[in-house]
Amino acid sequence: MLEALGERLGAIFDRLANRGRLNESDVAEVLREVRVALLEADVALPVAKEFVNRIKEKAVGSDVLTSLTPAQSVVKIVYDELVELMGGAAARLTYSDAPPTVYLMVGLQGSGKTTHAGKLALRLKEQGRRTLLVAADVYRPAAIDQLKTLGRQIDLPVFDESQGDPVKIARDGVAEAKRLGIPTVIIDTAGRLQIDDRLMVELEQIKAAVKPIEILFVADAMTGQEAVNVAKTFNERLGITGVILTKMDGDARGGAALSIHRMTGAPIKFVGVGEKVTALEAFYPDRLAQRILGMGDVLTLIEKTQSVYSEQQAEDLAKKLRKSQFTLDDFLDQLRQVRKMGSMNDIMKMIPGLSKALPNVQIDEKDVSKTEAIICSMTRRERERPEILNGSRRKRIALGSGTQVSDVNKLVKQFEASRQMMKQLGGMKKGRFPKFPMPGLGR
Repeated sequence: MLEALGERLGAIFDRLANRGRLNESDVAEVLREVRVALLEADVALPVAKEFVNRIKEKAVGSDVLTSLTPAQSVVKIVYDELVELMGGAAARLTYSDAPPTVYLMVGLQGSGKTTHAGKLALRLKEQGRRTLLVAADVYRPAAIDQLKTLGRQIDLPVFDESQGDPVKIARDGVAEAKRLGIPTVIIDTAGRLQIDDRLMVELEQIKAAVKPIEILFVADAMTGQEAVNVAKTFNERLGITGVILTKMDGDARGGAALSIHRMTGAPIKFVGVGEKVTALEAFYPDRLAQRILGMGDVLTLIEKTQSVYSEQQAEDLAKKLRKSQFTLDDFLDQLRQVRKMGSMNDIMKMIPGLSKALPNVQIDEKDVSKTEAIICSMTRRERERPEILNGSRRKRIALGSGTQVSDVNKLVKQFEASRQMMKQLGGMKKGRFPKFPMPGLGR
């Protein structure tokens, strides 16, 4: 997500930091490079120009040019403007005072409307709000079946009338939610490969029939400028209230995230970051700006950790460390818990300063799987007492896991280093342990 832009801006600001005091020509040179970096990230030209002009207005002020740390001042200005560009404060879903609350999912075919209707329903379910999914896409083959499959997966009801009038299906779905006492309705609508008047008229009729409190435009982030252009058209015809950007994990440029709010006025409310039904995150402009500028994202890291790791688990682990009872079974459990949080490389980027300290370090997910295979090839006694792993045992483990003896040796060294590090951390305050213990994964 926005890796290319982050790298370009990081290089620009590193050079800026070496110049000491700045003058207006220094700032102008930097801003030219920033503008190019934004355009390469597929940010809309009007947005890039406005962004650079706003920074220039603030960066050429006497407070910055005479500052002892002008480079840091410029970075702070860029950070503030990035946050503002993406909407400022995080935007949340609104709810109707008179249930059911109706959310209308709109967008082009292939943007991920159906999948993200399911993801959103699951997110609401986890917050205690039961949802009825309404299958109003009667044109795309298997759209109804896909929504039903998602409904079974997340254990939520799906309303459908098979083929028929989408406007009637949407209206009947809301009526069914009222009858069943279900407080939330998410309507999955049809899309097209491109915008056409028939599609927009149908959506306008559905809007008039069910009066949704939110119209959520679902956009494929990887289409960049095209996503922004489509969003503008949907907004002009329907008045979208929020945006869900999908495939954010696969878009290294990220121009849509930086353009779509400014071009439509609609806030980004969620981002899809993977294929799993749980891979939907609330959008925080400040956190994404921090990640773009290499500042990490501690709050998201903590939230991810708390979602997979309980206080009791942390305390149990702390007790084991204090008693020197941390085993390879515990190491494997830590590894599996961290994997639930997402890509190891994405997690590393959330740790402040780590991406700059280790700019070229990449964790190969295959290496993580290899570690798991090695530990699973050990006997219970070997996992509990790795000190008994002599040469013959290591050969057997390598053979059983499809790896090399050198891989086994490397893992044992990592484990010992991890155990020592975590023991020291655990002992910093008696009875306390960090909320996100992570096994050593150095290469």
